[in-house]
Amino acid sequence: MTILGRLLLLLVGVPLLELFILLRVGQAVGVWPTVGLVVVTGLVGMALARMEGLRTLWSLRAALARGYPPGPALLDGFAILAGGALLFTPGLITDLLGFSCLLPWTRRRLLRWARRGVERRLKTGAIHVTHFTGYPGESRIGFEGQARGQWEGSGEWGQGRLDPRDEIVIEPRDPEET
Repeated sequence: MTILGRLLLLLVGVPLLELFILLRVGQAVGVWPTVGLVVVTGLVGMALARMEGLRTLWSLRAALARGYPPGPALLDGFAILAGGALLFTPGLITDLLGFSCLLPWTRRRLLRWARRGVERRLKTGAIHVTHFTGYPGESRIGFEGQARGQWEGSGEWGQGRLDPRDEIVIEPRDPEET
């Protein structure tokens, strides 16, 4: 399925499914309890998003203060932002997915699943990664299609010190290029 087809399915299929589920729940428990459920999940989600967002902000600041790359905190922040946006959208499926992005134990699993997908796409060449250093007089194109980054001092992703003069560019690979 093409990207446009997936986007169309997402933008049309998900709201229709949400509407169907809300109508079924409304028939089963009544209109006002269904509206109350949607409002309560939105309010609880906003409070949880705020709490997790502040916790992630503190983690980000601590990593930057120590001179470490803030990759895990940035990914958590992105997942929290996505979870908050999903909870703002009325519906029960989006609320379930939004809460799974906000709760730390399910967020870690979702991010691990997403990381594996990116690693798989890097290995197959669907994503192209280029590393440019910013040192004067030196232009170096680094790795292509590798799934893990490595900084001075450690072999683990997100550990060690990152030189702020380095720039990493990740872009989709053009399928006609290969």
